[in-house]
Formats: sequence, C-alpha cells, structure tokens
Amino acid sequence: MTLDVGTPAPDFTLPRDGGEDVTLSDLRGQKVVLYFYPKDNTPGCTTEALEFTALATEFAAEGVRVFGISKDSVKKHDNFCAKHDLAVPLLSDAEGDVCERYGVWAEKKMYGKTFWGIVRATYLIDEEGTISHVWPKVKPAGHAADVLEAAKG
Repeated sequence: MTLDVGTPAPDFTLPRDGGEDVTLSDLRGQKVVLYFYPKDNTPGCTTEALEFTALATEFAAEGVRVFGISKDSVKKHDNFCAKHDLAVPLLSDAEGDVCERYGVWAEKKMYGKTFWGIVRATYLIDEEGTISHVWPKVKPAGHAADVLEAAKG
C-alpha cells in the first residue's frame, strides 16, 4: 500500500551508483522524485530509466532531483548506468527497508505465479519533505513526462 499525498516522506540513506550515499533529508529545499522499479536491465525498467534520462536536464532546470530505487546492488546499478548511459542516479535498497516503508514491496502475480517484488510507483516530494503526488502501478512509457509536468506545478 503506497503512501498518501500529504504524508511526510520517510527519510533514508541509501548508496547510489558510483558509491556515494544519498540521504533524503539532505535534499530539503528541493523537489525530489523517487521512482521505484523492479529490476535493472529489464524492458520496462530500461524504458523508464531512459525516459527519465532524456528529461534529466528539464528536471534539473526546474530544480527537481530524480532518483531511481530498486533492490539491485550498486554494482548492478553501475553496469545498468554504463550500458544505457543513464543520467539519473540509481539508489540501492538491497535490504528492501525503503521499499517497505514506501509501500512498494508487495505481492505480485505474473504468468499465474505469485511472488513478492517491487510494484512500480513514483513519488514527488515537495521542498518541505512532504509527498505531493503519487503514481501507483506505473506504466513506464510516457511516465517521466507526466512526472515532469506535475513537478512544474
């Protein structure tokens, strides 16, 4: 179950591709987009990452920081970024704590099988650290443009 608009965004510190740590509360004063995705180098996740990368300069011009989050390791993120020349930082939630706190770790069904995984979802967080927009169960194609429009508001 995803978090609601108006809820304070749960703080976290996670490692990112390249090896640095990112702490959400350090980004106060800026809008932040957190997009949660299932797995590096899969078709939908690659589409989503490439679309956020294509709009990275527009997000930056609006003063918006964008981060992708999955349970993949920093090494896998490094490989994913290098392979597709991604311009969006990817955070590793290897333990899944942040995914659980944001309500995106859930039971899923595919090809008749039930399993636990990340449900693709995106959060826009305002300058005060409050969730201002939620996109649950995201379809990757065209999603980054929708998030950019909301971030401009």
